[in-house]
Amino acid sequence: MFREMFENVRSKNPLIHNITNYVTVNDCANIVIACGASPIMADDKDEVADITSICSGLNINIGTLNSRTIQSMLIAGKKANELNHPVVLDPVGAGASKLRTETALRLLEEVKFTVIRGNISEIKALASGSSSTKGVDADVADKVTEENLDDVVAFAKAFSEKSEAVIAITGVIDIVADSKKAFCIRNGHPMMSSVTGTGCQLSAMTAAFVTANPDHPLEAAAAAVAAMGYAGEVAFGRMDKMDGNSSYRNYIIDAIYNMTPEKLEKGAIYEVR
Repeated sequence: MFREMFENVRSKNPLIHNITNYVTVNDCANIVIACGASPIMADDKDEVADITSICSGLNINIGTLNSRTIQSMLIAGKKANELNHPVVLDPVGAGASKLRTETALRLLEEVKFTVIRGNISEIKALASGSSSTKGVDADVADKVTEENLDDVVAFAKAFSEKSEAVIAITGVIDIVADSKKAFCIRNGHPMMSSVTGTGCQLSAMTAAFVTANPDHPLEAAAAAVAAMGYAGEVAFGRMDKMDGNSSYRNYIIDAIYNMTPEKLEKGAIYEVR
């Protein structure tokens, strides 16, 4: 199944519009290319509708949020909805500040999202309408463990039903769910947390996967999450004693570039609940 999702990205080469943060914008562009899609980065309100119109999917990331781009996100999101294009939301740091939380909630109210991807603290902030997070990282109290996995799966399914979007919660155990079905994905490596922007890259890649597989958003999002985790494992296997997190970041992108649909199918570790 994941093999087919990835094959469609490679064969269709979807053009993805990214309104993302300036900390990771280059890495997001590169990982979209690495997975077989094509990126466009544009965030001025006077051109986002035009850019969205020529693309097939949209990725919205609030990582370096500012008042200038909020309007751009809304314009692009509504245009994508009008054109029936998939839209991914990455609510980076939702719950950490009033502006981030209120903007993410406004986006949810005014734009229909195909996938919402974040860590557990960010997703809880959206579901509750307010929270206190550690910023872009999940709060320790929110960590997904084997002991609370069933509860988090139930939470993800309930939020999916409410938001009408696939919910992707990433962490030590990744959960990708719609209202009825959840993939619990166990790929990845702890060192991924030492690289800025692996989540941002994943959201951009998720937009490519769901755009290439419009009739299977749950499976496509799960395939993207598994691919990123598996790439983290492959990349760590390349690490030399003189390599650090900068090399690791590049190795992750290389791993996606060199990954085949067959390798993903074989390397993905998951269960369905």
